Amino acid sequence: MKKIIVTGGAGFIGSAVVRSIIGNTADAVCVIDKLTYAGNLESLAEVSADPRYRFEQADICDRRALDRIFTDFRPDIVMHLAAESHVDRSIDGPGEFIQTNIVGTYTLLEAARSYFDTLSEEAKREFRFHHISTDEVYGDLEGPEDFFRESTPYAPSSPYSASKAASDHLVRAWKRTFRLPTIVTNCSNNYGPYHFPEKLIPLVILNALDGKPLPVYGTGAQIRDWLYVEDHARALYLVATRGVPGETYNIGGHNEKKNIEVVETICALLDELRPRDDGRSYREQITFVADRPGHDLRYAIDAAKIGRELGWKPQETFDSGIRKTVEWYLANKDGWCRRVQDGSYSRERLGLGGKGR
Repeated sequence: MKKIIVTGGAGFIGSAVVRSIIGNTADAVCVIDKLTYAGNLESLAEVSADPRYRFEQADICDRRALDRIFTDFRPDIVMHLAAESHVDRSIDGPGEFIQTNIVGTYTLLEAARSYFDTLSEEAKREFRFHHISTDEVYGDLEGPEDFFRESTPYAPSSPYSASKAASDHLVRAWKRTFRLPTIVTNCSNNYGPYHFPEKLIPLVILNALDGKPLPVYGTGAQIRDWLYVEDHARALYLVATRGVPGETYNIGGHNEKKNIEVVETICALLDELRPRDDGRSYREQITFVADRPGHDLRYAIDAAKIGRELGWKPQETFDSGIRKTVEWYLANKDGWCRRVQDGSYSRERLGLGGKGR
């Protein structure tokens, strides 16, 4: 049994990682989450009673809290997912992104390094610091045949991606300078259950059901590679437990789609699964809006390395994954989704934490 710290474990990807670890391994997990607007302990409700799960409400910028947790929990692995991650929010207010993504990562690295220095030589050989990042650090791609590879130069376009690029560089520097055994992964766009409604796919699903406009930036020509979150969670655990320190692994879903194609696919599924009362298509709710500043046109991941070296590949196609996602939101519209939309999840969340503080 390994003991794993998951920062940001109450967020979208983090909670999927925690549910996967508790549900499919014998490992113990300590979630560290500040519980900002995107942190939702209801996303962890199914594992919160498990004795291998504990929760610590803490800010990764709080060194004293981190030192206490490291000393008490004694982790074998740190999986660092805590981050501000919404591009539009980073444009409106970059400061929080600098603080959490850069200063927070630095503080966590220093806490991990201090703890690492106390370990036996055998424990040091087993310890891993796994930093989870994004493909947005690479900027965008020019030609239709090109892909982001682990060697692609960084060219971030937004305050969000710039802050993540900076954190990636810090993690690699701590490996080189301080010999902390770090690993970096960069992933494509995730989607699936428990996704906060500000992001494209859940926003479109819930707006459609509520009879609201379905906003699409520009002409919807932006291309993204879509990765089902549970496939990503499996990949992250594989990297954390079998990846090589100092290496970077790109994780993609092999599903390139234009944004307008994604929206139209969701509309077609809703037409099938939850038809409008007036018999018309949800496509009629699509509304094109002004593009956001610095919007990258195309992201696409070459995930050959993780497949070749660690044997991972996604289990879901986009068709199967998006159907599961729409079905989940339909099933949870009046529960998890409504509590997120009306803010009641924030008022109630402190009673759902399970073991720990």
